[in-house]
Amino acid sequence: MAVYTEVDPDDLAALVARYDIGTVLSCKGIAEGVENSNFLLETTGGRFILTLYEKRVQASDLPFFVDLLGHLADQGCPVPAMIRDRNGEAIQQISGRAACIIQFLSGISLTHPTPDQCEAAGAALGAMHRAVASFPGGRENSMGHLHWRGVAEATGDLDAVIPGLQTVVDTEFSWLDAHWPADLPAHVIHADLFPDNVLMLGDRVTGLIDFYFAATDYRAYDVAVTHASWAFSGDGAECDRSLARALMQGYAREIALTDAEIAALPLLARGASLRFLLTRAHDWVHTPADALVTRKDPAPFLNRLRRYQAADAASLFAA
Repeated sequence: MAVYTEVDPDDLAALVARYDIGTVLSCKGIAEGVENSNFLLETTGGRFILTLYEKRVQASDLPFFVDLLGHLADQGCPVPAMIRDRNGEAIQQISGRAACIIQFLSGISLTHPTPDQCEAAGAALGAMHRAVASFPGGRENSMGHLHWRGVAEATGDLDAVIPGLQTVVDTEFSWLDAHWPADLPAHVIHADLFPDNVLMLGDRVTGLIDFYFAATDYRAYDVAVTHASWAFSGDGAECDRSLARALMQGYAREIALTDAEIAALPLLARGASLRFLLTRAHDWVHTPADALVTRKDPAPFLNRLRRYQAADAASLFAA
C-alpha cells in the first residue's frame, strides 16, 4: 500500500522544465491510487498525470512498463504514453522516488457498468491481448499464484480481518495448488483491469490505465480477473449474468479462447478472488495512517470466491 509522497514545488518545477510541456500551473494529489502516489499535473501545455512509484513497483521494472505501453500505443490500443523529456528519458527522480509524467486521457471510470459498457471492456481486453501477443518483453508475475502464500504470511492474523479467514485461505491454497493448470496460452497481461482502470465516454473505451501489475501469465487468468471485477454486485455476493455475458461476448469478438482455457475459467477466477482477497486484507492491516489512498474491504472478494466455488460456476462465463 502506497504512502502518499509530497512533492516539493521547486523540485516539481525543475522536473517539468526538462520537458516541452510548459510550466506548472497546479499539482493535486489523486486519492484513488492504491499503489503509487499520483497527481493531476496541470501545465501551460495541458493536463498530465505525475506518478511517483512506491513500494510495490520496483524502479528496475519501469523500463518494462515504458516499453509495454509504447508497444500497445503503436498497436492502436488506448493506453497513456509515458512522456519523454528532451533527452528522451521517461523515468525520472523526484522527492526521493522514481517518477514518470504520463499522458492524460479523457473519460471516466465506472462504478456501475451497464451490459454495453461491459461488452466494450471485454472487447478492449481482447484487443489488448491480440496486440500484446507480439510484445517481446516479459516479467514474472509478482502477484501470481506462486506468491499468494507470501502475501498471506505478510498480512499476519487473517482471522483479525475476517473471522475464520485463515481456514478458508489454507483450504483454498491446497485446492488451487492441486488443480492449477500447467499449460495455457500465456503472454503479458494487465492482471488488474478493474472498472477504475478503464476510462470510458458513454459506451466507448477511451483508456486502459494502471499497468503496474502487468506481467507474464495466462491470458485466461486476465479474463477471470476482469470477470470478477466487472460482473458482480458491490458486496460480491451476486454475479450479474447480463454483465458477465456481455463481457464474455465482447472478448469473444476479438479472441476465441481454447476449450482448455474455457474449462479453466472457474478455477482461475477462484485464484483471482483469492489474490485480491489477500492483497486487500494485507492493505487493510498495513495501510499507514497518512496514506492518501482508498483502503478497500476484502470481504467482497471472499464472497466472489464462494460464488466461483459453486457447482454452477462454469455457467457464469457463458457468452
